[in-house]
Amino acid sequence: MFVLAVLTAVGMVTLTSVLGPKKAFPEKNEPFACGKSPIGDGRQRFSVKFYLTAVLFILFDIEAVFLYPWAVIYRRLGWFGFVEMLLFIVILGIGLLYVCKKGALKWE
Repeated sequence: MFVLAVLTAVGMVTLTSVLGPKKAFPEKNEPFACGKSPIGDGRQRFSVKFYLTAVLFILFDIEAVFLYPWAVIYRRLGWFGFVEMLLFIVILGIGLLYVCKKGALKWE
């Protein structure tokens, strides 16, 4: 299976380099995102709040990932599982209240 995977990868790279277009022009070599040409420098500084919001999004995304399997096996876990998940949600809720109180979710 490993040999087949390696041969497939090597075959795809080889075929694209052999069959693919080779004509280079300035517009093709320009960075491209969302249908618009880039404006300004790509190494601009962002506010720390941007990163804090991104980390919070990931944190609460992970909460949803943990809630789904818990909901699937909820009946087998019984009261122990209910209390554990309630504790998990309460801890995350306290964290969310702390973040709101600090003003991390306010955009200026």
